[in-house]
Amino acid sequence: MTTATAHHAYNEFGQPVGLSLADWTPRQLPPPVAMYGRYCRVEPIRVELHAEQLFDANGDDAEGRNFTYLFANPPAGFAEYREWVEKMSVSKDPMMHAIVDLDSDRAVGVASFMRMDQNFGAIEVGNINFSPRLQRTRAATEAMFLMMRRAFDELGYRRYEWKCDSLNAPSRAAALRYGFTFEGIFRKAVVYKNRSRDTAWFSITDSEWPQIKSAFEHWLDPDNFDAQGHQHDSLGTLMARYRAGNSAEKTIA
Repeated sequence: MTTATAHHAYNEFGQPVGLSLADWTPRQLPPPVAMYGRYCRVEPIRVELHAEQLFDANGDDAEGRNFTYLFANPPAGFAEYREWVEKMSVSKDPMMHAIVDLDSDRAVGVASFMRMDQNFGAIEVGNINFSPRLQRTRAATEAMFLMMRRAFDELGYRRYEWKCDSLNAPSRAAALRYGFTFEGIFRKAVVYKNRSRDTAWFSITDSEWPQIKSAFEHWLDPDNFDAQGHQHDSLGTLMARYRAGNSAEKTIA
């Protein structure tokens, strides 16, 4: 016989064990079809559609600062970048996507689903490179929301991960802004570009997703912006508000 509390159960020996998932089945891989939003479209990367546009957008990052914490180096020229896009277009994991700004209908950034564990229901977002044309825009935030929505709402994953170099302060700040919870540092986890990396881990779980989804939807609503495009409520403020509301509901219940 097993008895349960809110966070775990007890087996016949009185030992705490995880809650039952008797109906759990492995998740499907993300389908190779586009995700559509109000400000952007996120679609599987293709050489003929995206290579030139992405290379052009990345050209605004003349110093190559965006590549500091990526595994890849800045391409020496278009031929090298096109080769990378071609490689990514046939990769199953990572499954690379181009982020297309709907105002210009041009690809301005990339992100991938990766380390997809179908059996356990865990999936990571990574290889994120927002060109200067995408950074600090509504499209950038919406792209992350669309990928989360696919993982949780469409495919039923239990865990959504974000990992980065522990020294990458902008990436760590972005993870928190997007509603991820910091889980810790994996020390000396990676060697890349002939240097050591401690990896910062973040996650969102399926039980947290409804509140995080509501915060995203509120922030992305056009009514959240004035005529000059300035936000009324920040995403961080909304994340805290919706999570606090959920905690209050649980306390009342």
